[in-house]
Parts: sequence; C-alpha cells; structure tokens
Amino acid sequence: MTEKTAQQKWLDWAQKIQAIAQSGLTYCKDVYDIERYEQLCVIAAEMIAGHSEHDFSSVHALFKNETGYATPKLDCRGLVMEDEKVLLVREKSDGKWTLPGGWIDINESPRQAVEKEIREESGFTARAIRLLAVYDKHRHAHPPDIFHSYKLFFHCEIESGASRSGLETDGVEFFLPAALPQLSTGRILPEQIQHLCARLKAGICDTEFD
Repeated sequence: MTEKTAQQKWLDWAQKIQAIAQSGLTYCKDVYDIERYEQLCVIAAEMIAGHSEHDFSSVHALFKNETGYATPKLDCRGLVMEDEKVLLVREKSDGKWTLPGGWIDINESPRQAVEKEIREESGFTARAIRLLAVYDKHRHAHPPDIFHSYKLFFHCEIESGASRSGLETDGVEFFLPAALPQLSTGRILPEQIQHLCARLKAGICDTEFD
C-alpha cells in the first residue's frame, strides 16, 4: 500500500464516520446517543487532521455546520472550447488553473450554476448545451478532500462577453489540451480535460458517469 493510498483510506473512513454522525444527529432523540454521535464527529475531524494538511479546529467547525442526512456535495465545471483550445481560469487561492466552476448552491439548477460560474470567473456569457460527465471525486486521482463530492462537467458555448477576471480568479486564457498550464488538481485533473476534449472531438455525445 502506497502512502497516498493509505491517506485516502483514512480519509474515506473519516468521511463515513462523519456521515454516520451527521445523519444520527439528525434523527436521534436520546441524549446519550446525541453525545455519542457528537464524539464520532470529533473523532472524524481528528482523523482528517491527522492525515491531511487541514487542522482539527477548521475541520470540526465545518462538520458542525453540516446538518441533515449526509449526502455528497455537487461541484459543476464548464468545458468551453474555441479553435480546439479550452477555456481555463486561474484561481487566486492557489495560483493554478482550472475549468470555471464551483459548488452548486441551494435553489440553483446545475445549468444555472455552471453558466453563472463561467460568467463570474471568466467574463464570458455561455450556454450549457450538454452534460458530458458525472464523476465521483473519490474514483479519480484528486488530492484528498474533507467532503465527498460528485463533479458535473458540462459542454458550454460562448454567446457573448469578453475575457475578464473575477473575485476568485486573476487569469482567463485558452489552452491546447496537450499544453495545459499547472492545474488546481483539487478542482480538475489534466487527464479529465484531455479525455473530455477527445470525446467532444470524436463526436461522442453520451454522458459518461462513474
């Protein structure tokens, strides 16, 4: 077992424990059970802090804000191509590049979310035309993350606008899939961009999913 595999296993276990604790706190009434589920939440945060770069206090605070039955989070990404180049934005948070996108907000449809993210992060007004893929982040080589999430990739076309950085981005450029810059791998992997671009170029329009 490699170090990365061991780290991922610890993260998977911690997320499962947190999900049990969160769902348990949603439905249980017994004060002793509530105390036990709260202890599980603390243990899960300690496990993640011990096997990642996150500190216990921030992880525990995030977990305490999660309520209701535990389910994966949804992240959307827009794939926009022009002249065989793909639109990328540079994140201020880490100085690396990604497909425009982010978390889908409550009362926001996936289409609304990805079109909004493209507009806010790149300056372009785009239209989502098809769902390319739904990936389970755990099943791809992303760095370990606190939450389990699904990633939705949409093929989008620019309708208007011009290149402009946003509140969270400080760069907007088009790149050839074979010559990508340093990517923010927590958000996107080079092989994902290259694979989806190749499917588009080959005219494969069905949705791929894990």
